[in-house]
Amino acid sequence: MSSSLLTFTVKDFAAQLRQLVLTGAAVAVGVAFLVLSVGGAGALVQSYEQSAAADVGGAPVQVVPADGPFLPADAAARAARVPHVTEVAERLVGYAHVITPSGRPLDDRALVTSIAADPALRWQRLGEGRWPEGPGEVVLDRESADRVGARPGGTVRLTKADGRTTEALLTGLLDTSASNMLGSQPSIGVPYAETRTYAAGVRATHLDLGIGGGRGSGAETDTGTGTGTGTGQDPKVDDLAVAKAVKKALGGKAVAAYTHAGAVDHATRSAGTMYAVVMTAALSFVLIAMAVARMVVTNTFSVVLAQRARRLALLRCIGADREELLRVIRRQGLMLGVLASAAGLAAGAAACALGTALLTALADLGPVEVSLMPGGWTFGLAGVFGVLLTLWAVRKPARAAAAVPPIAALAASGAAKLPEPGSRAVRETVSALMLAGGAALLAFGAFGGSALAVLLVTLGAILTFFAVLRYAHHLLPPLVGLLGLALRRPFGTVGRLSVQQLRANARRTAAASSAMLVGVTVAVSAVTAIGAAKGGLDTMLASRMPAVFALDTDAGRVPADAVDALRSADGLTVTPVRTATLSVGGRKTTVAAADPAGLNPDAEGVAAARKLKDGEALGLTGRGSSPTVAGTRLTVVPGGAALPVSLYPEATLYVTEATLAKLATTAAAPAISTVLISPAGDTGHDAARAAVDRALAAHPEIRVADTGKDAELIRGTLDRMMLVVTVLLGFSIAIAAIGVAATLMLTVEERTREFETLRAIGLAGEQLRRVLTVESALLALSGAIAGTLLGLLYGTLAARSVLAGHVSPLEAPASSGGTVLGILAATLLTGIAASVLPVRRVRRMVVVDALHAE
Repeated sequence: MSSSLLTFTVKDFAAQLRQLVLTGAAVAVGVAFLVLSVGGAGALVQSYEQSAAADVGGAPVQVVPADGPFLPADAAARAARVPHVTEVAERLVGYAHVITPSGRPLDDRALVTSIAADPALRWQRLGEGRWPEGPGEVVLDRESADRVGARPGGTVRLTKADGRTTEALLTGLLDTSASNMLGSQPSIGVPYAETRTYAAGVRATHLDLGIGGGRGSGAETDTGTGTGTGTGQDPKVDDLAVAKAVKKALGGKAVAAYTHAGAVDHATRSAGTMYAVVMTAALSFVLIAMAVARMVVTNTFSVVLAQRARRLALLRCIGADREELLRVIRRQGLMLGVLASAAGLAAGAAACALGTALLTALADLGPVEVSLMPGGWTFGLAGVFGVLLTLWAVRKPARAAAAVPPIAALAASGAAKLPEPGSRAVRETVSALMLAGGAALLAFGAFGGSALAVLLVTLGAILTFFAVLRYAHHLLPPLVGLLGLALRRPFGTVGRLSVQQLRANARRTAAASSAMLVGVTVAVSAVTAIGAAKGGLDTMLASRMPAVFALDTDAGRVPADAVDALRSADGLTVTPVRTATLSVGGRKTTVAAADPAGLNPDAEGVAAARKLKDGEALGLTGRGSSPTVAGTRLTVVPGGAALPVSLYPEATLYVTEATLAKLATTAAAPAISTVLISPAGDTGHDAARAAVDRALAAHPEIRVADTGKDAELIRGTLDRMMLVVTVLLGFSIAIAAIGVAATLMLTVEERTREFETLRAIGLAGEQLRRVLTVESALLALSGAIAGTLLGLLYGTLAARSVLAGHVSPLEAPASSGGTVLGILAATLLTGIAASVLPVRRVRRMVVVDALHAE
């Protein structure tokens, strides 16, 4: 019997393979997406690793600090005395400013790096021009050069270590595309001997060592492991041995010395953590797509097995028991999973190869070589996952089909309603509990002010969403009916027939629409939450920042003439922040004071500062405490603990200006450490910034922190995040569209006699095709609308749990309305596209043959 069943299983699967093609396509798309996601995550980490390795340079031995960011001051001199060390290139870093044609520095402080005299020990990459060779010559990163309009052979204005400005010859442009260290900020390269001329705060971060015997093959010396057999002119010199000697000469624990291979390994250690984070994010989208694919497979097999109920009952009549029927269906699911996964692996490999070719051709990656093609283990695991997913999806319809009684063989039609396994009362009770519990968690997380608000909203969304899926057969058909009301006038008979068919098969309609519901819900939730964060950004910054602009200087104090120039400028509200370092409870503490009348009234703590009396303070020392400051006891009042830090990062106490003047001694006189500036009256942000730049034209050493610019950077990041999320979740919507097409294809087979009867009584072929198109659009649109409503709810509550009162109920949907409408439009188009194959199938029907169909 087993051999006969196996033969029957294979032949029956081959006979119905045409019906399962679209189902397999859903699994294949999911597997291909998995392969592409893993390959993309791997490529991102590859680029990071290669960028980190590029920053290592080519030195045979490298010395870095063991603790802290800098090396001891005498490290280079001591390393030069180690035997076999022939060259020491000290990597010096400091900071300076690149001056724009308007006379103001770029907002971002530039990193100054020393360029080694020996070309073999240079770690920077030159993109254009030549290296600087003497005094007055520098190189600049390409982006900064473009921002100030400088080209190789011309001049560029820079600040010097003493604060004055100077012009230097720009000999070339640095290629920072593959540098983690230089790629995120303006970068200036100067000859080693000139570093302290241009840069302030100069410290040594690395030593690049040349040795007499070339490069060996050892590892880092921290572990004491690794061997090296030096190669080069002197085979007796080993890189690892030299590294160990250097480490010992520099004090052992103070530094770490590496061979080149060890330095690369040390620089790329954090790539493992980065890979885990990126992979987790990528796989979360893959799991959503696979969950949609599972729903498509389950729905399709349910329809197929319902159509074959009579044949399954006949098998029961000739002796097959339930377990044998289960094996038949599971084996067919296994065969479908294997074929679909193989197709998905092939598609994924092709997509990875194409993506790699496009990246190589179109992206400027510098020395970084990236491949989207993952390893063989990825293809193996992805294939296994696709097969197991298919088997899991088939499990429920297989159990229902195996329960078909033998008497069903007497049914007049081959299609039947399969019994649903399990107790209905238990299912309904579990669904109600999930819905009620999830709703409670959502409400408490969004409005309860809990520290675990985000977690509570997430759990509540998951519970209520699964409950909604369980109730989908009650919720989605009525939604189809409502949408059908709008179709009666433009589509007439076609619209009524479409709605009647979908409402008559409530469970099938719900199953087909639920896959779309999942994809759209997650997509809309994500874009709504991101849009709400953008919408609430200004309010959130306003509540945290006491002013729009803040001045920053390397010396820690703003010159008086700069303050006077700002006060004389029109359209500005200028508030100097004075600080003094005083003894509070026996410890040195920075105390700040400013006129609260000029501060943003919505910022946290400003209202309390305006009510503050002499002898009182705001700060982090605790409500009701009475710290002793410079011999005077202060009373800390509530309402503004964060204000001192927002005024000046090092401050922990805020007092009135009169109190600060009384507390400060001659040795610790208050200084203007920063100046807070906001537009006055109707002055706009850009006009106020221009006025600030004009007032500070004589002080290029003063940097201006701009919260408006920070907000724009955050908005740009959120926009890119929204685009990435929408594209990734688009795979889920595409898989759901395949499910809609698969369901319609199966209904075409089932409704052959119905369709041609309608043709026989006068319904035109074009009208019949429009019936299927409208059904497909309604299936997609009902799931999309329900998903949009849920997504807006979840996204708004999630944003509120993160941003607290900075998001209004209407602001969150409004901020992402365009993207949400785009998702709805895309869903409708995919629904219409899903009807193409079923319509082609109907077009090939012959009326006479259909009327003779059983």
